[in-house]
Amino acid sequence: MKKVLFSLAVAMMITIFTSGMNETSAAASVHTVKKGDTLYKISQMHKVSVTNIMKWNNLKSSLIKPNQKLRLVKPAKVASSTSSKKSKLPSRNDDGVVKEFTVSATAYTAHCNGCTGVTKTGLNLRKNPDLKVIAVDPSIIKLGTKVHVEGYGYAIAGDIGSAIKGNKIDVFIPNKTRAYQWGRKNVTIKILD
Repeated sequence: MKKVLFSLAVAMMITIFTSGMNETSAAASVHTVKKGDTLYKISQMHKVSVTNIMKWNNLKSSLIKPNQKLRLVKPAKVASSTSSKKSKLPSRNDDGVVKEFTVSATAYTAHCNGCTGVTKTGLNLRKNPDLKVIAVDPSIIKLGTKVHVEGYGYAIAGDIGSAIKGNKIDVFIPNKTRAYQWGRKNVTIKILD
């Protein structure tokens, strides 16, 4: 009888221990961003694609910030999050636009002499040439701000530049020829909430 009770006690302890482990693995369904993390690094660590992390967290760009919580599993209700996401885009009546002004815009690539292709916020533009990123003067537009640039589209303020002072921006264009074609122009920029 003592052996049976001992076996039952061991079995209960194993059950309690393994259920605690399941809670630990469930906690791994959310990642808290640390300094130096990138979406690629997180995707490799947790065996999840960058595309899924962006989709499951409604990210428009790969810009992430320390202490940000990222979902690593598919959310139960995707439909409701997409409808609320659409309402945050600026519309013709300017809903969601915090500020609007004119800037002088030039273009840059990730392949200039001496360029690493990595932005001030850690985005690797050589590995992610489809990102829409602008370089800004952080005293005018804070890094990480979502924007809409006339003639360029929705982007993230993810970089700075030594010549970017005041109401000037640089739009990232992956192709050198197209960057030259952009030239210098005055455009309207909308700061989004």
